[in-house]
This record gives sequence, C-alpha cells and structure tokens, in this order.
Amino acid sequence: MSLMDRIEVNTKVMTGKPVIRGTRIPVELILRKLSEGASEAELLEAYPRLRPEDIRAAIPYAADLLAQEEIIFVES
Repeated sequence: MSLMDRIEVNTKVMTGKPVIRGTRIPVELILRKLSEGASEAELLEAYPRLRPEDIRAAIPYAADLLAQEEIIFVES
C-alpha cells in the first residue's frame, strides 16, 4: 500500500492541505500532535476515524515532501 492510498490532496478538502483519505484530518495535525508528545493511542482515541496505518503514513509522507524541497540561495 502506498502513502497516497492513505493520504490525499484535494482542493475541495481543507483547501488542498494533505489529509488522511476520507477524513478532514490534516497530516500537519498528526505531525504536530506527535511532536508535542502525543502517543499513537492518544491520537486514535481523539480521532476515531484515524487508523494506525494513517499515523504511520504521515511521517514518511512529510519526509518525502522535504526530500523534494528545493532551496534557492540568493547572495546579498
């Protein structure tokens, strides 16, 4: 199963932010909660439509986006 089976980008859902497919739960929210120390169990309890696979897909999805980021340095 690929990341895009779990995550979708649709301009009609959350203004195009990446979300867990079939929900309005942004990937960003999952990552922020994890960075604040939330456990997988806490996220699953707080967001009943979320599945463990969704949480596990959010991290590599974000890593893939950062890997493709292009940095342009401008000399001053």
